[in-house]
Amino acid sequence: MTTNRTLITIEAHINAPKEIVWNCWTKPEHITKWSYASDDWCTPRAEVDLNPGGRFTSRMESVDGKMGFDFGGIYTQIELYDKIEQKLDDDRKVAVKFLSEGNCTHVIQTFEAEETNPVEMQRGGWLAILNNFKRYAESRHNLESIHFDIYIDASPEKVHQTMIEDESYSIWTAEFNPGSHFKGSWEKGAEIHFIGTDKDGSQGGIGSRVRENIPGKSIELEHLFIIKNNEIEKGNPVADVWSGAREEYTFERKDGGTHLKIRQDIMPAYKSYFMETWPKALIKLKSLCEE
Repeated sequence: MTTNRTLITIEAHINAPKEIVWNCWTKPEHITKWSYASDDWCTPRAEVDLNPGGRFTSRMESVDGKMGFDFGGIYTQIELYDKIEQKLDDDRKVAVKFLSEGNCTHVIQTFEAEETNPVEMQRGGWLAILNNFKRYAESRHNLESIHFDIYIDASPEKVHQTMIEDESYSIWTAEFNPGSHFKGSWEKGAEIHFIGTDKDGSQGGIGSRVRENIPGKSIELEHLFIIKNNEIEKGNPVADVWSGAREEYTFERKDGGTHLKIRQDIMPAYKSYFMETWPKALIKLKSLCEE
């Protein structure tokens, strides 16, 4: 990349094959999950035309909705699975290389610095996003997505409300665990804990962040850590796999009722459990909403 501007290079070694890393980097449904520098920011939408001359845009917003901007430009060179070059809307250049290292991928990103902020501040911000990408891509390597849907003869607003109210939540999620409940808030940006009780009476579950909650439209959760015996666990192999997993609910108005769609990231070892329990839970939810 030839330039007269200051170049900044950042790197990450990602424990995932290059094909997974490439897809997470280039597909809009993945970009919205990692393209932000800190947890008080998010990327609600992204658009990608992955061809030379094609345009890319990511909408960057603070979680509280008070600030936001579009980050975009055009692709100038694409080498499938190996290299991407871009020109940003402010004419700065960016290059990203993807190098295979066995079953891992070395990502090297070089970009031209802008002239407003200190170089180290820019390096820190871009590196925070790259590290967020690393966590997300590695979680995708260890997770798979499952999907469920059901028609409910009630409005999207009622289905949404029934899903998250204290009493009704404990009823329909009892199919997963008889002591199922939550602690915290469903407000966007809030932390919430989903708790159950095991056969020995010990409480545990998972801690999450509410990335989106639009009444009658959608709910999106990002799982952060696991909870065991009322203690938060981070940094162990199981917690690391769950960290970054997503759970998404979409409420679509249809035929006077609601088409509820669910997408959940899970560890493959739990697939049979969720494939058995989710349909039962959704039937219970349908019954509550249609009363």
